[in-house]
Amino acid sequence: MSSAQIFPTSIAGFTPIQIKYSSDSTHILYVRAHTGSKKGKNKDIVFPEGRTLFLVNVPPDATEREITVLFKQSGTVEKVVFDGDEEEVHEIGEDSDEEMEDEEELGEEQDDDEEQPRKKRKMSKDSKPAIPHVIPLPTRNTRTLRRTGRAAHVIFLDASSLSRALSPPSKPKGWPLDTSTAVGLSHYNALYEALRPPLDLVKAHADSWMDLFEYEQAKKKRQSKYKKGEAIVDDDGFTLVTRGGAYGQTLGGGVTVASKKFQESRKTSQRYRKDKKEPKEKETFYAFQVHEKKRKELIDLKRKWEEDKAKVEKLKESRKFRPY
Repeated sequence: MSSAQIFPTSIAGFTPIQIKYSSDSTHILYVRAHTGSKKGKNKDIVFPEGRTLFLVNVPPDATEREITVLFKQSGTVEKVVFDGDEEEVHEIGEDSDEEMEDEEELGEEQDDDEEQPRKKRKMSKDSKPAIPHVIPLPTRNTRTLRRTGRAAHVIFLDASSLSRALSPPSKPKGWPLDTSTAVGLSHYNALYEALRPPLDLVKAHADSWMDLFEYEQAKKKRQSKYKKGEAIVDDDGFTLVTRGGAYGQTLGGGVTVASKKFQESRKTSQRYRKDKKEPKEKETFYAFQVHEKKRKELIDLKRKWEEDKAKVEKLKESRKFRPY
């Protein structure tokens, strides 16, 4: 009995495809037509029904080029999406949106500068600095290693290509190895070198990031409404009350309020102020207080005189001569 007769043509709705790495190494892919949701985790990626092939047990080091060449005989492959790479695509999209917003803001600032008269440009001492660019680190031209048994989606250009890809092959297919990236031990050597770039490039990358951070901080200060010596007045004509430093000194002019820290502890930023002792109320401020004080003193004198008199009598009795 031949191996073609033993190997099944369908397993649980999947078509198994034998992949030969070498004469003694074989890998099996399981494929079927994609069903269910037309969109992936990333809303920008759409899996069209009737043109999308679903793969299971994809090799962990497979590349998009290798999958494309593998199904080249079935038809033109439009896109290959690996399971788990959709989130990375989404993150890249977010970064690109932020960069586009920064470019739009830069364009608006340049337009505002062009509208200003030339005389004001000459008089202004502080010209706006150019936006610093981050010096990137060397890119890693290595394969992406995924978990074993992950899935992928192959989107064909037409529906006929999908039907040809689902037909059971008569013999095992050879794996189209992409020689542009390293495999095996060479992959780990290249990854080791890529993760340890020269120190001068790392320093330039870090310095450029700090320049960009300082530029963003200065940009926020320029756009802030709180400017030194200028009161902030709303549309109704009321001056904005703002909380500032220890003594209520704020960036904006007008009415100010002392800070909470100063109110609670009564401490300045440079020295501490001791709490003043509260003055006591005078006991002889009113006339009745004077009379009450004198009367209390007389009562105390009489009480002490009676106590002293009793002590004297007691001493006399103790010294009395008693012969019998």
